[in-house]
Amino acid sequence: MNKKHLAMLASVAITLPTFSSASVMLDGLGGPTGYGESAFSAGNERNDDGSSGSHQLPFEINYFGTTYSEFIVNNNGNITFNGGVSTWTPQPFPVASQPMIAPYWADVDTRCDTCGGVYVAGDQAQGIVTVTWDKVGYYDQHSDLTNSFQLVLIDRSDTGNGNFDVEFRYDNLSWTTGDASGGVGGFGDPTDEFATPAQAGYDAGDGINYFALPGSFTEDVIDLATTSNTGEDGVWRFAIREGELPGATPENPLMPVTEGGNWEFDFNVQENETIFIDPDVAIGYDYVVDSGPNFRSVTLPAGFDDDIFQVIFDGQMATVNAGQEFFFGADGVSEFRVTGIDIANMIDPSDTNAFVTGLSFVSSGDVSMRQIPITQYVPGPSPVPEPAPLLLVLPFVLVMWLRKQKLSLSAA
Repeated sequence: MNKKHLAMLASVAITLPTFSSASVMLDGLGGPTGYGESAFSAGNERNDDGSSGSHQLPFEINYFGTTYSEFIVNNNGNITFNGGVSTWTPQPFPVASQPMIAPYWADVDTRCDTCGGVYVAGDQAQGIVTVTWDKVGYYDQHSDLTNSFQLVLIDRSDTGNGNFDVEFRYDNLSWTTGDASGGVGGFGDPTDEFATPAQAGYDAGDGINYFALPGSFTEDVIDLATTSNTGEDGVWRFAIREGELPGATPENPLMPVTEGGNWEFDFNVQENETIFIDPDVAIGYDYVVDSGPNFRSVTLPAGFDDDIFQVIFDGQMATVNAGQEFFFGADGVSEFRVTGIDIANMIDPSDTNAFVTGLSFVSSGDVSMRQIPITQYVPGPSPVPEPAPLLLVLPFVLVMWLRKQKLSLSAA
């Protein structure tokens, strides 16, 4: 496999984005396909494992405490900030010293005439940058299955210097694994223990802060096109505020994955770190860790009548005030229940900050957890309490496959 690093400067098209009526991807960006100009220089548009030269951002971003004004597009479904990455098999986050945003890190191959292309567009006036992988094939020059997805960076300096949003937009995902990553026909070979499907997410490059989307390193990663954390299938949005991940503050909670109305959370935690999560509202919730460290504490939101809740765990019940961090003990608990949300507080379920819950954990690690709403049926204008737990989340355990291969880094 010829893995040649490409370090050429590509032009950025400045045009107004629109939404395609048949796609979640932004288009109307100019260029031959409507997605801007090629991310790569003339003669290198079709490549395998290439990296572009530096593209200027039309606005500065604060990404985990470091300010960036340019980025590099890597053919294999990601952008980086400290140099190009030619590695075709995705490496589990965190990857040391390489800040990365990866809508779909896998072995993209655009060398054949029908293998698609990678495009860049920027609009300083609207504060948006779009990188599009349009109908891209997989190694080795296969186009029987193609993927179309997009990375969008949105200037949110209106909320603070360097603040920005990240959007992953998946129009179609049909393959997960290139031939050189243990793939056969675009999917991981079940007989190859090192077969490595795609990874999606972002990484600070500091060895600590990162987030991998559900399904990464499994064949389920293609479900990113039919699931969401925004309520719109195929669209994933993450707000980076003051350089921090969603979940760092109540104002910027980690939003759940939504699939047919279901809620699920998969994330990495550090010991004693508090993560703020937010699903839709009900009259109470059960919180369950399916895998990972136990809950250490919970902090509940204010604005619900008397702001007094009941927390039930291990056969005990405690009364907890809003804003109070309640601790479960040295070993923590794997599940607990919160009650005390009066039915009169039933809030519009589309309110993304309806019931922001702060959670900390007894140790560091990857967490897969569920938040199960307890609902109450109200038949007509006269409320008749009839509480019943309703399981709205299917456990989705993130399986991480570690391929014994070092990350190949090459400066642009």
